[in-house]
Amino acid sequence: QVTLVESGGGHVQPGGSLRLSCVASGDTISRYCMGWFRQKPGSARERVVVLDIGGAPDYSDSVRARFTGSRDNTQNTLYLQMDGLRPEDSAMYYCAADEGRAWGCRSDQRAYDDWGPGIQVTVSS
Repeated sequence: QVTLVESGGGHVQPGGSLRLSCVASGDTISRYCMGWFRQKPGSARERVVVLDIGGAPDYSDSVRARFTGSRDNTQNTLYLQMDGLRPEDSAMYYCAADEGRAWGCRSDQRAYDDWGPGIQVTVSS
C-alpha cells in the first residue's frame, strides 16, 4: 500500500500558477499508474491527469494546455504544474495510485486504490 501526501496548494489570483507535489512512501510508485484528481463542493471527484509509469500523461479537456503532470519515480514523487489558473479550478486536489495498472491508465477515480488526504487550491481575486 502506498501512502501519499500532497503539498503546494493555496490561494492564487486568476492567471497565476501553483505547483503541487505528492510524495509517496511505503512502496515504490514506479510500478503504478498515478493520477491527480480534484473535487469541487457538491460535485464528484474528477480526473485532472493520469500518468503511466513512463510518465505519459492523459489530461482532462478542461486543463489540457494549462496544466502539466509529471512524475519522478526515483524520488517517488508526483507533480502537477498549474498555469493560467481560473476560478473554476478551485477545488480539493488529490493524488492517487492505481496498483492494478502500469500502462493504459484509467480515468475513473474508482479504479484508484491509494489516496492522499488532499490539498486545497483556491483561485480568486
